[in-house]
Amino acid sequence: MMTFSNLPPVLATALAERGYEKPTEVQAAVLAPEAAGRDLVVSAQTGSGKTVAFGISLAAQLLERFNQATELPLVLVIAPTRELALQVSRELGWLYAGTGARIATCVGGMDASKERRALRNGAHIVVGTPGRLRDHLERGPLDLSQLHTAVLDEADEMLDMGFREDLEEILDATPAGRRTLLFSATMPQQIVTLAKRYQQDALRIATAGDKRGHGDIAFQAVTVSPAEIEAATINLLRFHEAETAILFCATRDSVRRLHATLQERGFGVVALSGEHSQSERNQAMQALRDRRARVCVATDVASRGIDLPSVSLVIHVEIPRDAETLQHRSGRTGRAGKKGTAVLIVPFPRRKRVESMLRGAKIDAQWIDAPTPESIRTQDRERLIEALLEPAEFDDEDRALAQRLMKERSAEDIAAALVRAHRAAMPQPEEMIENTPEARQAAQKERHRPGFEDTVWFKMDIGRSQNADPRWILPLLCRRGHITRNEVGAIRIGGNETHFQVPRAISERFTESILRTANGDSEEDGVNIEPSEAPRESARVHRTAGAKPAKPHHRGKKPNSGGFGGGVGGGGGGYKGKKPGGGGYKGNKGPRPSGPVKTSGGATIKPKGNKD
Repeated sequence: MMTFSNLPPVLATALAERGYEKPTEVQAAVLAPEAAGRDLVVSAQTGSGKTVAFGISLAAQLLERFNQATELPLVLVIAPTRELALQVSRELGWLYAGTGARIATCVGGMDASKERRALRNGAHIVVGTPGRLRDHLERGPLDLSQLHTAVLDEADEMLDMGFREDLEEILDATPAGRRTLLFSATMPQQIVTLAKRYQQDALRIATAGDKRGHGDIAFQAVTVSPAEIEAATINLLRFHEAETAILFCATRDSVRRLHATLQERGFGVVALSGEHSQSERNQAMQALRDRRARVCVATDVASRGIDLPSVSLVIHVEIPRDAETLQHRSGRTGRAGKKGTAVLIVPFPRRKRVESMLRGAKIDAQWIDAPTPESIRTQDRERLIEALLEPAEFDDEDRALAQRLMKERSAEDIAAALVRAHRAAMPQPEEMIENTPEARQAAQKERHRPGFEDTVWFKMDIGRSQNADPRWILPLLCRRGHITRNEVGAIRIGGNETHFQVPRAISERFTESILRTANGDSEEDGVNIEPSEAPRESARVHRTAGAKPAKPHHRGKKPNSGGFGGGVGGGGGGYKGKKPGGGGYKGNKGPRPSGPVKTSGGATIKPKGNKD
């Protein structure tokens, strides 16, 4: 069995103090004799210990160069995000604490002048993000002429984020004889090309291979109606009551909406997405570490670098785009020998896609129903009894107050009051449709509004690609078709087009109105609207303001907050909505097109004030 005994004593001691007894698979691979001093291409999953792996891999050469008294960087580590760069810096900090190595961290959102001073004062190891490192390189403070090792951490993610030019400029500024370590969870063609250009005789180390499923993670898949994704999320959080949970969404808009919903429901929750400043990110992470918050809602990129041993639950609120993303997200739990749970919330129409993804990832997931309120209450009772029966010490004041209460009330009444106080602090679970064909069919019938028994489908030539959202689509339809909000039925948003219903009784009048208002003075009058067949089930369904779900879906929700998934119910502000409504196309909140929207009708909608 390989150990850390062949490392320099100062590093071996640091590892022992941190509880490292034996190398992980990737750490053992970089310590093997055939890897010594060579360029490396390493495939390793999140949570595999790769930061320590490249830290110990470069130890021998780095400590040897210390004796040359150079003030220029010897090691450069490039990471895709601020969080990951800061995490790497912290890891290398304790690993090399006893060596006297100076580490400088250069990331966007931090004080660039302090970083420049740190570089000019001499740093043996520089850790940073591509954009900030390139800036320091071009301005002069970063001199890579003495560099002996460059490390690209999560190189595939950096290329996906568009940092190719930055990476090439940085690597071109390094000595030709430097050592290059390339760590990447996947090996797409871009990575292969990068390796060929900047590495020589690289050793390929693959630890991701056939062991892609994380051994300490239990995978589950929950099938739900597309309209009940948020309710399922709430019930999963309540059922597990995890010490720390991370919820993954696909976009910053989804993060914003789900964060607001959970906050209003009483969860201690923070958000991480591209719209948050570094200060906000730091505050969110500190709240999770201090246990002031137990839930983090995040996008994939913003979550890079999150390393919280307390994470025991990961919920994929929106389905990952591929098996690799599934692995990266899920790898936030099940760390340091602890068990974790990763749950995918799967809308009924997308089950086949998720099954295919799981097969590709070699993950055997358990398909289950969402937790019911009764199952949650059962869990609550067990947790409550366990918590109240734990051994505890009480001071004299506590006992004096207890004696006073005993004189006023019976022991049973006092215990009941204590139980009620505990329950009052817990968000209420959601009632959900039973996962059977009969129940789903019955619920669908209940959702039909009076007057919508016979409807006609129409479509418009904008969809998710143009950030279509019911909160600005609905006022547009009312103005163009001369109808009211209550005369619009279901809205289904697809990739590049949106379908919606109107009652057959008014369909002819609606058609005449949209033809008359086409190509008018307003830019949005160029949006093409025409009769259509019913859309495919894969389109995202949204209920209009007049629709009433079969069961409560946003109990306790503020009228203007807007539901997760973009529902209209109370978004308010209309196409040119003001602040109070918060949902207008030109309002201050809610998803809007990120750039000019070109429709098939020839119009170009130019959104204003959108900085997302």
